[in-house]
Amino acid sequence: MGTAITAAVLAVIVGLAVRKMIREKKSGKSLQCGCDCAKCGGCGHKV
Repeated sequence: MGTAITAAVLAVIVGLAVRKMIREKKSGKSLQCGCDCAKCGGCGHKV
């Protein structure tokens, strides 16, 4: 029973993390550097 609860909690946490990454990507933020790619001036990184 404890294993099922732990797995469910872990699945929720992973799901929320993936959801956040998808929302950030749709809003134009990069998953690599965290800068706003829509207004990218290089952000110190070469693209």
